[in-house]
Parts: sequence; structure tokens; C-alpha cells
Amino acid sequence: MSTAAILHPTTTNSVRIYRKEARYEFVKLLRTRSFSLATIGFPVMFYVLFGIVNKHSYEGGVHIAKYMLAGYACFGLIGSALFGIGVGLSSDLAAGWLELKRSSPMPVAAYLFAKCAAAVAFGLIIVSILTLIGISFGDVHLSPSELFKMLGLTIVGSICFASMGLLIALLVPANAAPGIINLIYLPMSYLSGLWVPIQFMPRWLQHFAPVLPTYHLSQLMLSIFHYGDSMSLITHWNALIGFTLLMLGISSLIFHRKEQNA
Repeated sequence: MSTAAILHPTTTNSVRIYRKEARYEFVKLLRTRSFSLATIGFPVMFYVLFGIVNKHSYEGGVHIAKYMLAGYACFGLIGSALFGIGVGLSSDLAAGWLELKRSSPMPVAAYLFAKCAAAVAFGLIIVSILTLIGISFGDVHLSPSELFKMLGLTIVGSICFASMGLLIALLVPANAAPGIINLIYLPMSYLSGLWVPIQFMPRWLQHFAPVLPTYHLSQLMLSIFHYGDSMSLITHWNALIGFTLLMLGISSLIFHRKEQNA
């Protein structure tokens, strides 16, 4: 193969590179038990404890187990994005793995695509498991349309919070990344009503929740079941898109500054 062909891969070769990189990243995370078991296990455990036990409970016509399915689906997909990219990328940066990748003919975008694709894949796995548990043991009934919308929003949500994971990876040292992510991720999840219905929280916290991107994602997920708040869906979408663009914009500035100082 000529040098030109290596430096300028064809479209077919590029697709194969992206596909293989995404596959290897997913397999790596799956084999990292501390990541895969915790990322999948925690939302499943919490949903069983706080959702399935309330399978016959209703509050104002809201089926609690179905309501909590939306909340813990968001909790799970956000966790997979933040830890998969925030911790994974931070560790790669500390180990010099990204520099090695960049010195090879592989497109840099393929590396980031693989990270994001793996986060999306884990998000889909988590939401699928939660949905199966809800249907099998929680007396949750979903139409094909609701299920399709849930999976679609899982992909969108995973990509949105992958941008936050990218920013954390660029700012936080590898050894501190898990702790910092937990300090951000867990309070945001609680304050957004992902663990308990937000209607059960103090009123001042209910007013604070719309500041958080996790709240807007959860309300979009709840709207699939017609359990959303009084805000328009456009407002929630705009908040989520704005959050993603903000994270990507700051990440881009930090990355270019690091490049100039290198």
C-alpha cells in the first residue's frame, strides 16, 4: 500500500476504521468490570428498590413504576456517558494514549466517535434492561411508539452528556475524575427528580431543578408517557441543545489552548 493511500484513506477504509475503533472501545468497557457492572448495576438496583416495589402505586393518576422508569433510564444513560468518556478519556490523556493515537494515520475524530458510540451503546443496554424489568415485574405497559421514542431519546441524551464528559476529561486529572463526576452526577440526578418524583421534593428545590440539564432530559423522557411538566417541549429541547453546545464550545477552547501550550 502506498504512503498516499495511508495518509488519505478511502471512504470505505474510513468507515472501517470508525467501526473497528467503536467496537474495540465498547469491548474494552464491557471487559472493565468496575465500569460495566457498576454502570449497569446501579440504575437497575435503584429501579428495583424504588420503582418495582411501587408497581401498584399511583399518585394523581401517575403510575409510579412507569414514572420512575423514565427517571432511572436518564440516570443510567447519563452515568454511562459521564464515566465512559469523562473517566476513560481522562485516563487516556494521562497515559499519553491519545498522543499515540494522533501520531498514527487514524483520524482523531474516530477516537472521539468510538468513545461516544460506546456511551450510546451502554445507554441503550441500560434502558433496555430497565424497560424489560419494568414490563416483567413492575406492571409497566409501553406501546411500540413509546419504546421507540425512549430508545431514540437515549441516543440523544447520551450524546448530550458525552459533551459534558469530554469537558470534565479535559479539566480534571485522571485520578480525581471518578470522584469529581460523582460530586456532579449524583446531586444533579437527585435535584432533577431522577430518583424520586420531583413533586415529592421541597418546593424551593422544584424551582431550582429547571436550571439543570438533567431535569430537561428527564422531562423529555417523561413526556413520552404524558407525565411531563407544564413547560413546552421546545423549551426542554432548547435547554438540552444549548447545554451541549456550551460544553462542546468550552471543550474546544480548552483543547486548542492545550495544543498551543504543548
